[in-house]
Amino acid sequence: MLLMALDLVVVFSLAVQFAIAGYFLYLIYWLFELPAALPEAPAPAEDLPQVLVQIPVYNEPLVVERAVAAAAALDWPSNRLIIQLLDDSTDITSDIAVHAVARLRRAGLNVVHVRRADRSGFKAGALAAGMALCDAPYVAMFDADFVPAPDWLRRAMAAMLANPRAAFVQTRIEWGNGGSNWLTRAQRLMQDAHFAVEQDVRARRGVPFQFNGTGGIWRRAAVEEAGGWSHDTLSEDLDLVLRTHLKGWNGVFLMEPHVVGELPQKIDDFSAQQSRWSKGFVQVARKLIVPIWKSDWSTEAKLTTTIALGQQLIFPVLVVGMVALVLSILGHGHLLGGFRFCLWLWLVGMLFVLIGMTWGAHSRLGRGSVMDYLVTAATVPALIVYLAVANAGAIVGAGLGKKTEFNRTPKTGT
Repeated sequence: MLLMALDLVVVFSLAVQFAIAGYFLYLIYWLFELPAALPEAPAPAEDLPQVLVQIPVYNEPLVVERAVAAAAALDWPSNRLIIQLLDDSTDITSDIAVHAVARLRRAGLNVVHVRRADRSGFKAGALAAGMALCDAPYVAMFDADFVPAPDWLRRAMAAMLANPRAAFVQTRIEWGNGGSNWLTRAQRLMQDAHFAVEQDVRARRGVPFQFNGTGGIWRRAAVEEAGGWSHDTLSEDLDLVLRTHLKGWNGVFLMEPHVVGELPQKIDDFSAQQSRWSKGFVQVARKLIVPIWKSDWSTEAKLTTTIALGQQLIFPVLVVGMVALVLSILGHGHLLGGFRFCLWLWLVGMLFVLIGMTWGAHSRLGRGSVMDYLVTAATVPALIVYLAVANAGAIVGAGLGKKTEFNRTPKTGT
């Protein structure tokens, strides 16, 4: 009976991994089958709406001044642009911010330094508090380490204004330190696959895709209809995306313009960031999976959203499956023939997914030679196995309803 239970665990683990692989094969297929994206909407020249730019910060002394200056440099009429520095800091960040804001205000810019009495709700709480202070119909947001080009707002707002049912516009993210070391190169490759394949394909297929928490614009009407920002998950951005979609809104993804940010340069920081994201996805799944399946979404939208939310389960499932397989081999004295076939199929499938997702992004974005790609791609499987071991317990805890605090990723200003 024990051996049979172990074998069933292995079968379940493989089934989950094949289902997630099927999702990525779906993305790869449509990457090549979809027609070219429509040309970029012309940037608006007049009758520009009021836009609020929010920059939430928490103990970011190395980047806060740069963040406010970049927002102030956006090409938008100064009388139609409001910049909020949402500062929950407890260190010298606030002192730096006071002087940075004062300089910009003396230059005639509408920059507001918002301080809260407490950090309740973390980032989502700060965003909601800032929106309550301003009635601008559109809200752009940047994390503290993100630097938009001056024309970013006009180009992104052109897409928003051309789509009256767009709840948000998300732009692609570039990484200023993407070539710093092997870890940032591996992350950049995975992030390129996320943006140039997953985000782009899902947006053009018309199924819900992720808002990445920065480098985007929200329509206030959609946010308010969906119930506003909520801080009961660690992925407040994904939570809001799905709630707006459930209300009949949609999103727009843009490969260009892009915005430049920073990747974690240390393995511990990377692991903590991925743990937060993974737990957030699982929490959103717990919260919204039933409303999603009760909605009138297409079957494609329901399936892709479900698997996208559940793909974080790959980490604990991979760990449990590996342990169960080893115990099964020890118990039977050999590897069962069916498992041998499935493992070969698993290996071929995972290699196809890895290469299909990452090479498509690498070549599309012109990241370098084939050798550059191969060297970086070879590090990705090891990184995934590391994350599986490091974050499996936290993901299971989130699935069981365990609450954790929002831990920021340190920024260096690279």
